[in-house]
Amino acid sequence: MFSDFATIFIRSGKGGDGHVSFRRELYVAAGGPNGGDGGKGGDVIFEVDKGMNTLYEYRHKHHFKAEHGEEGGKQNKTGKNGADLIIKVPEGTIIRDKESGKIIADMSGDNTRVTVLKGGRGGKGNQHYATATMQVPKYAQPGQKARELEVTLELKCIADVGLVGFPNVGKSTLLSRVSNARPKIANYHFTTINPNLGVVDLAGAKGFVMADIPGLIEGAAQGVGLGHRFLKHIERTKVIVHVIDAASTEGRDPIADIKAINKELELYNKDFLKRPQIIAANKIDAIYEDTNDVIEKIKAEFEPDIKVFPISAVSGKGVKELLFYIRKVLDEVGDDITVYETEFDPSEFNDNEELPFEVKKLSENLYDISGPRIERMLGYTNLDNEKGFLFFQNFLKNNGILDQLEELGIQDGDTVKIYGHQFDYYK
Repeated sequence: MFSDFATIFIRSGKGGDGHVSFRRELYVAAGGPNGGDGGKGGDVIFEVDKGMNTLYEYRHKHHFKAEHGEEGGKQNKTGKNGADLIIKVPEGTIIRDKESGKIIADMSGDNTRVTVLKGGRGGKGNQHYATATMQVPKYAQPGQKARELEVTLELKCIADVGLVGFPNVGKSTLLSRVSNARPKIANYHFTTINPNLGVVDLAGAKGFVMADIPGLIEGAAQGVGLGHRFLKHIERTKVIVHVIDAASTEGRDPIADIKAINKELELYNKDFLKRPQIIAANKIDAIYEDTNDVIEKIKAEFEPDIKVFPISAVSGKGVKELLFYIRKVLDEVGDDITVYETEFDPSEFNDNEELPFEVKKLSENLYDISGPRIERMLGYTNLDNEKGFLFFQNFLKNNGILDQLEELGIQDGDTVKIYGHQFDYYK
C-alpha cells in the first residue's frame, strides 16, 4: 500500500559509563586506576533505498532506537560501541523536526545517507583522573545521554515530468504506454489515488522520469479531496504536462479544465506557473466531429505560450512527437534535482567544548553559573549519585569555574545556583 507521510520517534544510543577499578596484583599493595572508557552510543542514520517507493512500513512502527554503548571494564578495557540504527527511506523523502516543522534533510540527489542523531560519547574511565595529588580517583565520567527527536517523513516524488489533469482523462494510460510503469487503469473517476512513476526511454536521446499525478479536482489547493497530497508531488517536477480529454467523452470542456488546473496550481504554489507547460490533447481517436477543428480551438486558446500535441494514448498516435518535445524542453531547463535546504541541524545536540558559560555574583552570598556549556554538561551528568557528583566537581575545576568564583569573592557557606540546582560552597 502506498503511503507518503509518517511520524516516527528516533533515539540515538547512550554512551557507556566510564569504569572505576584498580589494579589488583600480587605483591602490589595499592595498584593504580585501570578503569576503561565507555563505548560510544549508536547513531541514527537515514539512508535512501532505491527499491522503496512508499513510507507504508512507518505507518505502524513508530519507535526506532539505536544501541547503547557498553560500560568500560577493568584493565583499561573500552566498552563496546553501540550499533548504529539505519532507517531506510525512498528517494525524495523529506525529514522534518515535528515540533518546528523545519527540514532536517532532503533525501534527494547526493543526499543518500544522513546522520540525523549522533550517539552519546562514552564516559572516561577513572584511569584518566589520576594526578600527583589524586592517585586513586574513585570516580569516572558518565556516558553522554541518548538524544531523542520526533520527526515527520514526507515523500515528494522525484520526476522530471508531471502529468496533471482531471480524473479519467488518460494520464495512467499514457504513462503505461511510454514507460515501464504499470498503473491500474479503469473507466471510473479517481482510479489513480497514488502517484505512479515510470522511466521513459527515447531512441537516440536521453530518457527521463515521468509521474502520473492523481486526478485533481477544483478546490484541491484548499485541500478538497486529497488535493494537498496530490499537489505536493508536483513540487520537484521541471515540466508540467496537461493531459486533457480532447474528445469530451464525459461532457467536460478541455479548455476550461486546463484553466481550472492552472488555477489550482497557482493557489498552491505560484512558482508552478513559471515552469514550462505542455498540453497533451488526448483521445483524438474518439473525436467524432472534425478533429482539426477541435485541436485548432485548443491551440488558439493556449499557443504559442503552451505547445499543444494531439495524441491518442490508446493507439500511440502523436505520442512520439510529444515525448521528443518534452526532452527538448528538459534539455533547456537542465537536469538538476530540486533539493530542499536544511533548516534544522540536530548536530546542535553534540558536545562543543568551546561553548560559553558565565559566572555571576547575584548578591552578597549568592552566585550563579549558566551558559550552553553548563547545560550540555548537566545533560549527561547524573548529580544524584556519588560518581556523577565527583565528575561535576572536577568539571567545575577543569573549566576554571571555581577560580572565577573565588575571584568574585565567594566564601565558605555561600550558595551557588546552577539552573535548577543549588549548592553550598566549601573550599
